[in-house]
Amino acid sequence: MIAMDASPLITIAIPTYNRADTYLPQALQSALRQTYSNLDLVVSDNCSRDHTRDYVTSIGDPRLRYFRHEPNIGATNNFNFCFEQAKGSYLLLLHDDDMIDHDFVDSCIQAAKGLSEVGILRVGTRLVDFEGKVIRELPNRAAGLSTGAFFRAWFSGTIAMYLCSTLFNTKRLREIGGFNSKHNCYQDGIAMVELAAKYGRIDIPEVKASFRFHQGELTLTRRVEEWCEDSLIMLDLMCGLVPDSRAQLRNEGLRFFSRANYHRASAMSSPLKRLVAYGKVLSYFGYRCLPSFHLLLHILYGTRTYNALRFLKRNLTFVSSKS
Repeated sequence: MIAMDASPLITIAIPTYNRADTYLPQALQSALRQTYSNLDLVVSDNCSRDHTRDYVTSIGDPRLRYFRHEPNIGATNNFNFCFEQAKGSYLLLLHDDDMIDHDFVDSCIQAAKGLSEVGILRVGTRLVDFEGKVIRELPNRAAGLSTGAFFRAWFSGTIAMYLCSTLFNTKRLREIGGFNSKHNCYQDGIAMVELAAKYGRIDIPEVKASFRFHQGELTLTRRVEEWCEDSLIMLDLMCGLVPDSRAQLRNEGLRFFSRANYHRASAMSSPLKRLVAYGKVLSYFGYRCLPSFHLLLHILYGTRTYNALRFLKRNLTFVSSKS
């Protein structure tokens, strides 16, 4: 391993669109308030129609660079623009609705112990709702796992992979071409697994980043078939990166990605759309990975109705137990 400066420049880049009145200030302030000072901060404004420009340029921090696109270049192009602007040895691509703890960068640099060629550095993640209330905390339990075991731990739910929790080696990210996948559904995940497999990773157990779930998420706006195709492309990549575990990875990965895509099918707005999407997932995964009974209820009734029925059942059970 090549040693690096004990205090290397770190880029935190925030691609943003129309969130000056909601989450952008929280995301940007979480970057500005890092205890680690050698930072390169980038905000890439994707043709926002609100007052994003005025807000960012009013901050006046010399570490902060602001860019505005005219016209809108799309989310993935904005991700890669952020990456292209990065001056740091490592890059954090921070969504404009996520946040990092004040010692996020410090924790990563201390864990790196002066090594400069590691592909990614990862911390644990807390999940928060649209108001910032904590839903769940997910410590990073991947320390010491081989690459194959790391992938399988993701498939089993033992670990989670979130963009806000990951520092990317900028040089190595350039070598693999940045953030890309066929339909740009798993562009960040593909970069993570390729860098981890080829150049290694450092895992920090502590929770140091917050990923936000809210109604404005973009993850369900793409077609289910696009998610299925990118899922299978990513699985092929993972199997190729760890050939000794190919058969096990493929079996576990097919189950994992099929379940994820059945959940996306269940979020469709009408029963007919849900059934069509369900059939597409079945087709893409070769009719081998069938949905569970609970997923079938999701597909038939929709996520909101299913959750309401579960809530009603829990409350009826509780009342019955009190009688």
